[in-house]
Amino acid sequence: MSSPSSGRTLFFFEKPSAMRQLQRFFRSPNTVCVAAEGHLLSAEEPGTIRPEWKPWRFDALPIKLATIPVGYGTNRSGQSHAPKIAAIRQALSGVERVIIATDPGREGSMIAWEVLEHLGWRGRVDRLKLGALDEVSIRRAFAALAQEPGSGERDYAAYLEALCRQYEDYHLGLNGTRAISLRLRPPAFREPWRFGGVQTPTLAILADLEDRIRAFVPQDFFKVALHLETQSGAALTLWHAPRERIFDAAVAETIRTAAAAWSGPLAVEHKDVRRSPPRLFSKDTLARRCAKRFGWDPQHTAGLAQELYDQGYLSYPRTESEHLPDGQAGDAAAIITAIATVLTDLRTVIPAGVPPQIRRGVKGHYVKDPGEHHAIVPLRKVPERGRLSADQFRLWDLVAKAFLAAHLPDGIDARTSVTAEVGTPLGAKPFSVTGSVIRAPGWRAVYGGEAELEADTVPGKARREGEATAARLPPVNDREGASAAGAEVATATTEPPRRITRGELPVVMGRLIDQVDDPTVKRALENPVNPNEPKGLGTAATRDTILPKLLKSRYITLATGKDPAIAVTEVGLAFMTAVRRVFPTYGDPVGRALFEAELAEIGRAATRAEAVDRANAFRERTRARLDELIAAIANSPVISLDPSLIPPGPADDRPPTPAMVSFAVSLAERRGMKLPRGCKSSIRVCRAFLDAHAGPRAPQEDGLGRARDRTIPSAAMVRYAHSLAEQRGIPCPPEAETDFDACRGFLDAHAPQTQRGSETGSTGTAKARGPAGRGKRRGRAAPASRPAAPRRRA
Repeated sequence: MSSPSSGRTLFFFEKPSAMRQLQRFFRSPNTVCVAAEGHLLSAEEPGTIRPEWKPWRFDALPIKLATIPVGYGTNRSGQSHAPKIAAIRQALSGVERVIIATDPGREGSMIAWEVLEHLGWRGRVDRLKLGALDEVSIRRAFAALAQEPGSGERDYAAYLEALCRQYEDYHLGLNGTRAISLRLRPPAFREPWRFGGVQTPTLAILADLEDRIRAFVPQDFFKVALHLETQSGAALTLWHAPRERIFDAAVAETIRTAAAAWSGPLAVEHKDVRRSPPRLFSKDTLARRCAKRFGWDPQHTAGLAQELYDQGYLSYPRTESEHLPDGQAGDAAAIITAIATVLTDLRTVIPAGVPPQIRRGVKGHYVKDPGEHHAIVPLRKVPERGRLSADQFRLWDLVAKAFLAAHLPDGIDARTSVTAEVGTPLGAKPFSVTGSVIRAPGWRAVYGGEAELEADTVPGKARREGEATAARLPPVNDREGASAAGAEVATATTEPPRRITRGELPVVMGRLIDQVDDPTVKRALENPVNPNEPKGLGTAATRDTILPKLLKSRYITLATGKDPAIAVTEVGLAFMTAVRRVFPTYGDPVGRALFEAELAEIGRAATRAEAVDRANAFRERTRARLDELIAAIANSPVISLDPSLIPPGPADDRPPTPAMVSFAVSLAERRGMKLPRGCKSSIRVCRAFLDAHAGPRAPQEDGLGRARDRTIPSAAMVRYAHSLAEQRGIPCPPEAETDFDACRGFLDAHAPQTQRGSETGSTGTAKARGPAGRGKRRGRAAPASRPAAPRRRA
């Protein structure tokens, strides 16, 4: 589509709500506005591209495409986006310039560019980067647009990066899932083994932690308490709890004996400790805080933040940064004033006549370059309580308080430390205790005594043992004499690493650097372009989607509680064993993070030509890795897995068929066993009993090379098989009651020709009574259903 010179400009928005926010600023007759509904185009399924790709056949892999064909997507009501794309095509007629005003970031760029590319637009394109939808931010965005003539070229690079991420995800999900399911999946697991470039290394993090937790052996260690009396009559207890823990009881007893006879001067130190406010929120840290405080799923938090952004109350939420640009420091006073009109009870904590405190540098809140998007902050436009839902207001309140705290003075604590040095046969040993009182609350007045403001521990790590503290220390003078009133040894036990929780997982993916101990690896994960955002897995916009995928595949389970912990199932561990055995690269989180850093270079290209060259090289590399993956899987053996260790899925709650129950009962009688509880009510329990005691069967493939699960014949087929056996005076094989192929083979061998055709159809395959027909009636998922096209953000 060419661009005739008419002087008209088309603004391309991501959604109608954003379009309405900006239409207030331009009402020129030369301006046209269109709005998408998220992605208007969707990737085509393999089977619609070439019919031979529809069946799951290993010999058809790898399936490689130069580009992913797309078709019209659908909205939430199932209606095609074709009319909307046709309307955009018509709107582009007579337009000279397109300004992309979708949400900032790769995904927003892709929403507009994929439509423009689909329609063949070749005119001028510029990018309006909207960090927020309030009036001040909108005017700033237009001012920046006027000073950036090459914004469209650089935005095309961001689009190509998003396109390459989709390209890899599509091909890995398509080929990896099929190949691993057909060749490596245990026969007892009847669902696809889903594979992905981000979700698989994320599962590797969780699986490695699971292994450490299971291998953990608790150990007792010892601390020594020294009870003292001072010359002034005060009583207090000091502790010897060294960083290098004492695991030898004899060593602890030696120290205790020496401490019990100690007397001497105490060293007392008084000092003020400044407590600076916490960092502002990124998308992941906001999700973590909301999970711990409210019990929200990260996707729920992300949805609320997006709604508040669309209404102009919060800045852009899909950000990895916890900092603000230096240029926005002048906005703080106006924003705090606006916050105080809503959170009126906090007016007293804002110092009258004192300008907001601006903390600069990496340890502060304002930096020269906060990254592609700055931290999530409130805006001058503030909500009325009645205009937001309860959850929306709770989220806004959380972000507003964090912004207010960031601009208030430091908190100051008066800290007192009392120490004594005890001579022992093992050398001098320090004993100490500390106590502190709040001298000035500072920013903490915003929160009062809320416990979640304590320093967050690192997910997946054991809790660090803090120093010995006392709620209140008696008055003690420096160099005051004291003597032991007694000493004792206290026993504690080491704790295993903590499980990562649902709310913590996005933070873990983004800060992989916190999960490694090797200094060399840590340096490799640093980001020289933006030190505040180290290399990680996925993007801020996609990390929330990983956990639902892992749950759906039964690789993980969630515990109970406000922010449930994640445990890896035997299925997940077996899957990771298979991946690391055939292609270790895909099971290496650090390697994946470094790979994604290379992928991000596509989006940093200075020109369109450079971005195209990098994207083409990436696609070629992806196709080469596919060849290596399929070749590695081709000759690998099937993974063994005890069926009883497979966690139940949605389809496992249905009752077993009468034939399964009948065979299970007869099998138990023959073997003199009791049926397990639930065998007659749960198909999962009954199937596991039959798999364990009916004898093993070799895995089979159908005529298309697909792995075929042993399916249960219908009750009508089993009755007919018994009837034929009685008529002909022959035994009915036991496996005919539980195995569809065995039952069909018996019927084909002994049924009259006319009845055989009626029962199985002219092709010899069951009609409504076969596995496909039965699965459709009972909602049984096919053992290897084709994977969905890559999901796009709506």
